[in-house]
Amino acid sequence: MRMSGEPGPRSDALRELSARHGRRGGLLPAALERARAGTAEGPGAWAPQVAEAAGLPAAAGLGPATFFADLAAPRGERHVRVCTATACFAARGGRHLAEVERALGVTAGTVDEAGVTSLQTVHCLGYCYAGPAALDGTLPRTGPDLADQLRGRAEPRTPGIPAADTTGAPVLLAGIVGGQDAWDVWRRAVAGLRPEEVRQETAASGLRGRGGAGFPVADKWAAAAGKPGAVVVANGDEGDPGSYADRLLMEEDPERVLTGLALACFACGAGRGIVLVRSEYPKAMARLRLAVERATEAGDLAPSVGAAGLRPFVEIVEGAGSYVSGEETALIARLEGARGCARPRPPYPTDHGLWDTPTVVNNVETLAALPWIVAHGGASYARRGVPDETGTKLVCLSERFARPGAYEVELGTPVDEIVTRFGGGLKDGRELVALQIGGPLGGFLAGHALDVPLTTAALAEHGAALGHAGMVAFDADTDPYELLRHVWEFAADESCGACSPCRIGTRRGRERAQGRDGPGESYERLARLMGEASLCAFGRRVPAAVRSLARAFGPALEGWAR
Repeated sequence: MRMSGEPGPRSDALRELSARHGRRGGLLPAALERARAGTAEGPGAWAPQVAEAAGLPAAAGLGPATFFADLAAPRGERHVRVCTATACFAARGGRHLAEVERALGVTAGTVDEAGVTSLQTVHCLGYCYAGPAALDGTLPRTGPDLADQLRGRAEPRTPGIPAADTTGAPVLLAGIVGGQDAWDVWRRAVAGLRPEEVRQETAASGLRGRGGAGFPVADKWAAAAGKPGAVVVANGDEGDPGSYADRLLMEEDPERVLTGLALACFACGAGRGIVLVRSEYPKAMARLRLAVERATEAGDLAPSVGAAGLRPFVEIVEGAGSYVSGEETALIARLEGARGCARPRPPYPTDHGLWDTPTVVNNVETLAALPWIVAHGGASYARRGVPDETGTKLVCLSERFARPGAYEVELGTPVDEIVTRFGGGLKDGRELVALQIGGPLGGFLAGHALDVPLTTAALAEHGAALGHAGMVAFDADTDPYELLRHVWEFAADESCGACSPCRIGTRRGRERAQGRDGPGESYERLARLMGEASLCAFGRRVPAAVRSLARAFGPALEGWAR
């Protein structure tokens, strides 16, 4: 009898077909983007032709073209993307979108009558420390007078990310605040270490994935190590509103990210590395591509897949606008040219991933820690943080704080210390009512209950999650019902739709949140179904995030605490 997850008799043929389709489909996103840029018509007019040219059925083109926001959105000669994510919502109470619409004379999701300006809402541009924010083409604009900046009535403001180390010996900010060259570590490693030694030091460090799941990095590598055709993917699809740690690293120290990717490839025996960067991060994309060119010229990276050996070939790929595509199986689907939907596991990507090859997906911040670990040893890293959750973490504070920015802290640092000592509390001495940690699905803490260590385990005991560790502050001006609606709207907008519990549950939750009469009698059953039966963590985390929000605000949202 065949056990669940064991390949069936046709699995080899099906996997071969999937791999062939995936390799052709991998060319689709760029081709679809070129086709969309040349016309004002919807995807139905051009996506099937793009797929046909690639030797694929029409559905292969229509699927991603109608799924990804960048491809499905109308596009004028001037395309403005306005952030409506949590930090920007908190900055202006959500009013900035209407202000921008009035200033530009165009409604979100449309092109103006002259066909010149189009406006698109997006979830997070990575300017949470200076919001609200927008991208005018590829040019960022931030601040409370955002609408006037876009209209040309105020000077544009695009501040860089404030970054500071609080540990005295930075790991992730070693290049940004310490000026250390990560490529030196790579050269010494490839000259004097064996792949298993890099895996051993990483295992000794206790490093866990920093993208949210917290899986031991060395264990993931061990599952793929030595398998032919292995690929390592750097996940730069940082979509959690409130977090901009990956953007900071990719823009200000792309060499460290690439060094970490090269070390991961070396440890896994992979000849190919891929960095997936959000399209909302155009500066990061440019900086990484330039860094790859320089590293290739210097001989640190291979110039082609065929030339790869100990030195991997690395390519940079642009995302297309989807929060859920940051989940590793959805990210793989996107790289293959399909809709960015989560896939059931098993099989796991380390067995059958990108193009059906063994694939390791590591978050950008995770990879950025590797040069320090290899240079100083896993034991030195393990002494940082707390015994069960070692190392350091970049914590991002939103615009409401007196001192917003990215801070490198040791895991286990009390949340209230981060908020008061590093962040300086809220601007103008405002009272902190609620604090969101780890993105919209991470969870909320009441402003008076922040005596919690910054660890996955401790936050989970309080109904929250570490996630990317972005922190968004809410003061007394925040309407708890508006915030509740915002969370459900985000969940409904970003659900990939691959499973019914999440697809239908997020829409029903959004509908119930429109009023102020509570969720209704059947909500508890809906929340339980989403939490237990959703395909990926996105759907499973929504009810928990809503419960934590209700607890943080108390009686105002009492009915949602179930």
